[in-house]
Amino acid sequence: MLLTIRKTFGAYQTLSNLHRVKYCETTVFAVFSLNQPTSRQFSDQLQNLKRNMANEKKPFHRLPKNVKPYNYKIQLHPDLTSFTFTGKQDIFVETLEPTDTVVLNSCEIAINSVTYNDNGKVIQSQSITTDDENEVSTIVFPEKLPIGKSGFFHMEFQGIINDKLKGLYRSKYTGADGSTKYAAVTQFEATDARRCFPCWDEPVHKATFDISLTVPTDLVALSNMPIISTTPVSPKLHTLVYDTTPIMSTYLVALVIGEFDYVEDKTSDGILVRVYTPKGKQEQGRFALLVATKVLPYYKSYFNIAYPLPKIDLIAVADFCSGAMENWGLVTYRETCLLVDPQHTSAIRKQWVALVVGHELAHQWFGNLVTMEWWTDLWLKEGYASFVEFLCVDYLFPEYDIWTQFVTSTLISALELDALKNSHPIEVPVGHPSEIEEIFDDISYSKGASVIRMLHAYIGDDDFRKGMHLYLKKHSYNNAETGDLWSALEEASKKPIGYVMSSWTKLQGFPLLKVSEKPSNKENTRILNFVQERFLADGSVDTTNNQWVIPIGVSCSSDPKKVIKNEILKVKSNDIEFENVPKNSWLKVNPGSVGFYRTLYSNELLEQLMPAIRDQSLPPLDRLGLLDDLSALSQAALISSSQVLKLMEAYKGETNYTVWSSIVNSLGKIGILLSHLEIHSQYKAFGRNLLKNIYNRLGWEKKSDESHLDTLLRALVINRMVAFEDDATIEESKRRFADHIAGKNLLSADLRKAVYCAVLKVGDESTFETLLKLYRENDLHEEKDRILSSLGATKDEALLRRVLDFSMSDEVRSQDTVYVIASATMTYKGRILAWQFFKDNYAKLTARYTSGNLLTALVKYTTENFVTEEYAQDIEEFFAKHPTPGAQRNIQQSIETVRLNAAWLKRDQQAIEKFLKSVQ
Repeated sequence: MLLTIRKTFGAYQTLSNLHRVKYCETTVFAVFSLNQPTSRQFSDQLQNLKRNMANEKKPFHRLPKNVKPYNYKIQLHPDLTSFTFTGKQDIFVETLEPTDTVVLNSCEIAINSVTYNDNGKVIQSQSITTDDENEVSTIVFPEKLPIGKSGFFHMEFQGIINDKLKGLYRSKYTGADGSTKYAAVTQFEATDARRCFPCWDEPVHKATFDISLTVPTDLVALSNMPIISTTPVSPKLHTLVYDTTPIMSTYLVALVIGEFDYVEDKTSDGILVRVYTPKGKQEQGRFALLVATKVLPYYKSYFNIAYPLPKIDLIAVADFCSGAMENWGLVTYRETCLLVDPQHTSAIRKQWVALVVGHELAHQWFGNLVTMEWWTDLWLKEGYASFVEFLCVDYLFPEYDIWTQFVTSTLISALELDALKNSHPIEVPVGHPSEIEEIFDDISYSKGASVIRMLHAYIGDDDFRKGMHLYLKKHSYNNAETGDLWSALEEASKKPIGYVMSSWTKLQGFPLLKVSEKPSNKENTRILNFVQERFLADGSVDTTNNQWVIPIGVSCSSDPKKVIKNEILKVKSNDIEFENVPKNSWLKVNPGSVGFYRTLYSNELLEQLMPAIRDQSLPPLDRLGLLDDLSALSQAALISSSQVLKLMEAYKGETNYTVWSSIVNSLGKIGILLSHLEIHSQYKAFGRNLLKNIYNRLGWEKKSDESHLDTLLRALVINRMVAFEDDATIEESKRRFADHIAGKNLLSADLRKAVYCAVLKVGDESTFETLLKLYRENDLHEEKDRILSSLGATKDEALLRRVLDFSMSDEVRSQDTVYVIASATMTYKGRILAWQFFKDNYAKLTARYTSGNLLTALVKYTTENFVTEEYAQDIEEFFAKHPTPGAQRNIQQSIETVRLNAAWLKRDQQAIEKFLKSVQ
């Protein structure tokens, strides 16, 4: 599954939290006072206790292993008028030990009857009870079931087609006649197949599935496998029977019923690929079809294992909680993650579609063919798919320079989250469904992908591919754990993969490498000293004494693109000698930003790198990695923020899109600190001056020979110039917007978001109404998203309140409400209003998003960008009174971030103000 929650300057992500455990601050204070700690010590101790108690788990037990399924025969009859469904199923099981009690998962399903059938003998259940909190049903029989595989359970049940974007749910769309219609869609990952049919809803309980649907004859009805028979039921109903699936986990079962068009093609090896779209939009599926038909053969070659199903469908769904879901043979997507309109889709969105398609198709092997044994190893599929999506897009579209973008979209976001004390290890024990949802975050996805990228560089592509093949071959149609992956890669590479990599998946956080130079008696020989310690965003010292096995690469000025030495740092500190490196040459640690760590250079080593930034002889990934490290070090009080701002001036001549993405990210963090202060105007002037050269070079019009990255860079730069309130940029935006609305000259899709923000920033209610009209008249979800995410740019408080109220209206899909509210947080005034709006509408919002990535995103957007202790306390007190299962770690992360911001501003405010005034 791929998530779509985006950071202000980074890539998609979602944050989550563990179950909240209550605590008593009075008792805590009494205990601490015995040792009479300082107020700072008390605060740290209290926060540690809160964090530890909040991370305690609910008591939770996996399903018993006395009975296991091996085949489901499921018959469903959904009613899209009453939004209910009825179902029957036969579950063929193997009974491993005599038992009269069977426990399986069900949620919001009424199980009407259960019988056990064994060679003609029918045993009627004695009782059926449901535990709503743990989402299980217990079925008791009057006698013990016999051991073996000869029997099956027959169940009859009914349920609802809900509006919660999980289980079997309804998705609203507008029909050709303008009427409101509904499709039925499934989203079962991680634990929601149980909302559609009673089942053993754990990844380890793999089975085959024989599905049949009774549906209206005028609707398209899809499942994992092709239809093998159609039987009329009435003039308007028929029953469709689908072929038997491969052995797979319940969360991969999928159904979609509605009105759709499609385009189709076959891969070079004969797999039928269809892209289903809303009616009349089939041409918008052409790009995804091209990608899919090329990606499947590429993965077949890369993994040396063929895609095992006869078909694969990719379908765009109007209402969808995440970005996409990898259901085997039937991949579901949010429309904006699959459809491409040649005239109205931006270059970055088209690139995003390619990545999402690559991600979900990678799952057909990693996740579907081989599945993690339990959600603790979620990263095995999500981290890997998040890495492989870049491999395939680089293969298909080398002009995207996608691996350079990996650092800003994936690596940096993972480093930022994992530097918090409220992060978690990649391999994290989980139990209750609310805990499982919490780990669908940047640790499982982005840190997982970054660690795999580091591993790939360590062993090389050939051995990596061999290891992947061994892993997939050995565990096909089965389950695996992290250790199984290490074993396969060790066999392929003959390197100690488990020893090197285990610290990266089992330990929370990552190291900071402190690098300094020692005197050398040899000519043209340099000696660097490396010291590792855990990096924490607040600069505090980690008391766990954790230690990583760190692959270290180093490059130098004689050949900036070549790694002159690779070493493994196994201890806290070590010296490494570099021959044939003159004294005046620079040395760059972690070339290509491949390693998952940050680097702190001595002043001397850092100064040697400065000329290489200015003349751009330092490669792009090294230029951006250096700046991002220094930005994080300033937050951690290891250097001053004024030093980072001064360093940025060395980037005035920068021309690379990805480097500018990193600059903008670092600038944005400082902008948040200053957004409520008078000095904010000088900060914006600094930003305008920094971007002036690249803004003038790119201009507004796309050049016939410009690169893909220059197209992305123009949009980034104009967007930032609007945010920095550059008069000329805003005036040009107003002119182009007027032409766009009048139909004289359509705005480039790449620039629309920036222009919409610009006109709203200086516009009035009339401008706001014009954007709303544009929103209402457009049926392309990408364009609707652009408008919704721009609405909060207005400075008018009354309009900001209208934006927030509009977010909850029937005109905004529930999946998009989050982004409208998030748009209001672009400004300091908007953040205050959005947080109050969240509190005032807490009951409605949590009823709408009972759990999952939309709820955690909403919490994140409305809380994390404050910069005072007062807001940290307000957030903490509010959620203490309003426990929010599934979002607890996210809440703690936001509170920690607010306190980090407050401490950062208090420490560096004077230095920042002094610097900004000096450059006016």
